[in-house]
Amino acid sequence: MHQTNLFTNTLFKVALATAILLSLSISMAFSAEFMSVSKAHQQSKAGQVYLVDIRRPSEWKQTGVAKHASKITMHQKGFLNQISKLTGGDKAAPVALICARGNRSTRMINLLEQNGYTNVYNVKEGMLGSPEGAGWLAKGLPLK
Repeated sequence: MHQTNLFTNTLFKVALATAILLSLSISMAFSAEFMSVSKAHQQSKAGQVYLVDIRRPSEWKQTGVAKHASKITMHQKGFLNQISKLTGGDKAAPVALICARGNRSTRMINLLEQNGYTNVYNVKEGMLGSPEGAGWLAKGLPLK
């Protein structure tokens, strides 16, 4: 009986520790701040943030690209090298990623953070809108 209680107690502690570590790793994996499309437009126009459209070239052609955004598709080899070239190798430079609806930018923000980038923003509204907001196109922000 004593061994069963000890086993149950130990199992509970292991499960609790696992839950805490998982919770911390999830929150750390997505620590980037969200940036509205309006703020992304203002800051990229003022040269305060590197705005990067990570969608496919076919999507750029279909909708246009946010004015002042760099086109670096997440699908090309050397994505991280292209970001590094854009920022001059400065991993503390402010970088904001935008995609269609915020899903791909979330994944790529995680990749940037894992590779040492410390000042990254997720334009989660995206070009087409998401639960975070109406999006670049619906807000009538300028395109190039």
